Amino acid sequence: MAKIKTSYFCQNCGAQSAKWIGKCPACGEWNTYVEEVVQREELTPTSVWKVGNTSSSAQVANKPKPIADISYQEQQRIQTIDQELNRVLGGGIVPGSMVLIGGEPGIGKSTLMLQIALSLSGLRVLYVSGEESEHQIKMRAERLNAQTSDCFILTETGTQNIFKQIEQLRPQVLIIDSIQTLHSSFIEAGAGSVSQVRECTAELLKFAKESGTPVFLIGHITKEGNLAGPKILEHMVDTVLTFEGDRHMTYRILRTSKNRFGSTSELGIYEMLGTGLREVSNPSEILISQREDAFSGIAIGATLEGNRPLLIEVQSLVTPATYGTPQRTSTGFDGKRLNMLLAVLEKRGGYRLGTQDVFLNIAGGLKVEDPALDLAVCASILSSFEDIAIPSTSCFAAEVGLGGEVRAVNRIENRITEAEKLGFRDIYISKYNKKGVDLSKFSINVHAFGRLEEVFAALFG
Repeated sequence: MAKIKTSYFCQNCGAQSAKWIGKCPACGEWNTYVEEVVQREELTPTSVWKVGNTSSSAQVANKPKPIADISYQEQQRIQTIDQELNRVLGGGIVPGSMVLIGGEPGIGKSTLMLQIALSLSGLRVLYVSGEESEHQIKMRAERLNAQTSDCFILTETGTQNIFKQIEQLRPQVLIIDSIQTLHSSFIEAGAGSVSQVRECTAELLKFAKESGTPVFLIGHITKEGNLAGPKILEHMVDTVLTFEGDRHMTYRILRTSKNRFGSTSELGIYEMLGTGLREVSNPSEILISQREDAFSGIAIGATLEGNRPLLIEVQSLVTPATYGTPQRTSTGFDGKRLNMLLAVLEKRGGYRLGTQDVFLNIAGGLKVEDPALDLAVCASILSSFEDIAIPSTSCFAAEVGLGGEVRAVNRIENRITEAEKLGFRDIYISKYNKKGVDLSKFSINVHAFGRLEEVFAALFG
């Protein structure tokens, strides 16, 4: 019997050490190293399944090729009926890709993937669950009101048995719920440990690349909001999606943080209903509150998430500070950028905001980093400060510089088109955005300015 070999792994980042150390040199965390068995058996994990007529365990030596001699054909992506998922994946599911989906418990990860599995009619889908029984999955499927004979359910946590079933069924799409529950018999460590997560992911990755089968992995997250397990897990997969949202609210956001086959700035929006997740095809309508009365402190900004233009509502409340240092609180917007804009308003605009409490909120639970929201934030703050309502038919799309200048933003035509489509009558932009843009083709009134005071004079007189 071979001697058992052990090593120490950081439970936070997955760094390996030959001996125990108190502080991880990679991530700086203390007391995160634990001992795990890393000795493998002689049998390789991939010898339990085959691809086509050849065994995947057969080692073929690769040789370098000139890049000009490598043949390339555009792969046909698998299109789902879920257009939001197609968008965040870059246009559909790429054959042989591995997608990791993370999110808080109860946010709807399993519901989303089961909904996708039941909607892929004509494709054999294997849904492997290590957390729920067959009856629980069936109960959710009944609630989704979607039935298909092409979706197969397997409740198993051992990778060796999973690969045996894959060899018999030969699925065209594989879904794992979740990667932290799987364990390989070739690693003597508990399920969810660093070595088990890394080994199970490596086996599934080899299967995906050699068979051309897309694999979806559902992953847990830590209390800090990061994906649980070693950081190398995110490097191994092709795409990392994050399912965000408040469990007490109905809307969910599917955001891309890594994508080898598309943009990393895309997002999809869903509404959680009793019958499953509903796609929100026009998110601007839900991000702008429907109000009958005009309120001060509300401005609409035109932003971009990937290739999708969004109009979102910026809410501000400015009130005199009752004691101590004035508060500066922002939700969904960078607090440091808010402080910068307040300094610009006070220095360049002459507004005495140093003695005021300022509260800023991006409606709908979004987190926005687009600098094109600067002008909307400034207009919202000044509207609340002067207690003058901004017309609900006006929106803003411009960056604000430290000198009080209104700066140009990219893809202004997309922002204007989205505002026009939603029925806005006026949009305020930078005058430097007018170069090369034919404004005559828009029916919306485009107001272009170069300075903040010019914008405020046009808004408030």
